[in-house]
Amino acid sequence: MGTEIINKSHVRKYLFTGLLIFSLIFLFYYSIMTLLSPVKKLEELKNEYSFKQDDKNKIDERIFTDSTYLKLLRDRSFLQSRVAMAEMDSIYLTINLADSIVNLEIGGVSVHKTKIKRLNISKMFIDKNSYMISSLLSKPFTISKNYSSIPKMPLMIKMAPKDTSEYVPDIIPDTADYEPVNYIMESDNGTRIIVYQEERLNPFDGLHLFWFDLRYRLRNAYYSLKSSLTFKVPEYHPFIKIRLSRADAKIIYRALPEHGQIAVYR
Repeated sequence: MGTEIINKSHVRKYLFTGLLIFSLIFLFYYSIMTLLSPVKKLEELKNEYSFKQDDKNKIDERIFTDSTYLKLLRDRSFLQSRVAMAEMDSIYLTINLADSIVNLEIGGVSVHKTKIKRLNISKMFIDKNSYMISSLLSKPFTISKNYSSIPKMPLMIKMAPKDTSEYVPDIIPDTADYEPVNYIMESDNGTRIIVYQEERLNPFDGLHLFWFDLRYRLRNAYYSLKSSLTFKVPEYHPFIKIRLSRADAKIIYRALPEHGQIAVYR
């Protein structure tokens, strides 16, 4: 009887040790796959957007370190992107990272401008990849899907009267007038534009942002884990995270079409 108890104790010990070792190995593997994710994305961007030398008309690549040339390159890319969007005859968004300005435009004309309160961007958008990023930004981003704390259109419900003499409008107000405004717009090239409201107008705004951001991170972790379990490097999403006033954030989100376009200047 005593030997049987000892054997069961050993089995439990071996199972626990095995499970611990397996968990540590998987954690190490998952960490490596997560680290490889931005590296893979950067290589994909380099292959598609990096400068390719023309054998017939060779260019001295030292020009890509010249600040004046790089400024002109950024300006040209931004203009190309805006021109492409202006031809679509629809409202679109421009984000000027250099001046911290966000603009809603139609046909090249600004209809709403606001200042970015705070800004955080992926390291991929740093100057060391100037030509590649300028090439990437020479085409507008098209929004493929949204994830938001408010509906795209405000909800309004009118109760039908029994007859015209009893008609009184009964409208449910737009909840975004007091609810926090936070949203994520994912583009067709994988870049995510993340907009959070800057103000804390009531004690629950901070808690709402915490849960909104936590759900976003958990969703990313789920897809990363799913890819890792199938031995695939998880997809990395470069991001531009900005903070705006609640009113401006709401105006921009609701003004943009479902598959609207965005031009970025850095």
